[in-house]
Amino acid sequence: MSTSSPNRDDILKAIQLCAHELAHSPSRSEFLAHSGLGEYHVLKYFESWTDAVLAAGLRPDLTNRRLSKEDLLEDWGNIVRAKRQIPTRSQYRREGKYSPGVFEKRFGPWSSIPAKFVDFANSNSEWADVVALLPVPKPKPKPEREYLSNESAEISTLVSQTQQRYSKLADRPTYGNPIDFRGLRHEPVNENGVVFLFGIVARELGYSVEAVQAGFPDCEAKRQVGVGRWQRVRIEFEFESRNFRDHGHSPDGCDIIVCWRHNWPECPNHIEVVELWNVIETLAKSEA
Repeated sequence: MSTSSPNRDDILKAIQLCAHELAHSPSRSEFLAHSGLGEYHVLKYFESWTDAVLAAGLRPDLTNRRLSKEDLLEDWGNIVRAKRQIPTRSQYRREGKYSPGVFEKRFGPWSSIPAKFVDFANSNSEWADVVALLPVPKPKPKPEREYLSNESAEISTLVSQTQQRYSKLADRPTYGNPIDFRGLRHEPVNENGVVFLFGIVARELGYSVEAVQAGFPDCEAKRQVGVGRWQRVRIEFEFESRNFRDHGHSPDGCDIIVCWRHNWPECPNHIEVVELWNVIETLAKSEA
């Protein structure tokens, strides 16, 4: 079993191998199915799937014509109509015709698409049922002070610059820095937060969770190691990787540590470490 995440060269070789096996340049879904790698592994080194295919020396499987905004919005509208709700980015990736990245390059953040669709459909009664399912745009209130911002990165920077400004109150919990990632408002501050966050991104990392338990190791999952072949792995969740050592766990009973921060340089070589803050930073580039 490989004990380290694939690097850029590994990704390129996997794309080339997949193309050789399929006898054509693979689509993103074909690559994920054949390689067993998650989308995160590609986005870690490349801005998009198309960039990765080009870097592998292949020609992306693209249509000859540029998609019009009508093509994109009509397909998005059809998904809304079928599901009776606005699709998340992941839902559209699974069920739509096009890549979510195409929408974001054309229209901006994924969260802006409903408003773009309303502008497109207002003069066409064919889409009245879809427009009725969309929220009415509301003007954004101005921040009370110039330094306030909706961007979590700016908030985090402000917090780090000012350090602790107020005394901690003993009768209520504390929170990590704001991240606003897929419904998680703040960074994890404990192991439970790591477990929750892993559940959000497990599919994109290429894991299928079989069981989560109270004893060691915390989780049993499977990941694809070849076409039609999966393998069981044992996962231990920790807030920081060195907590594994501090908790006295046996290295022989674990294949992977999933943590928020990796701060254990002496971690045994056979244990793979998945550092979630790094994963989130990569995936957030393509999030609304």
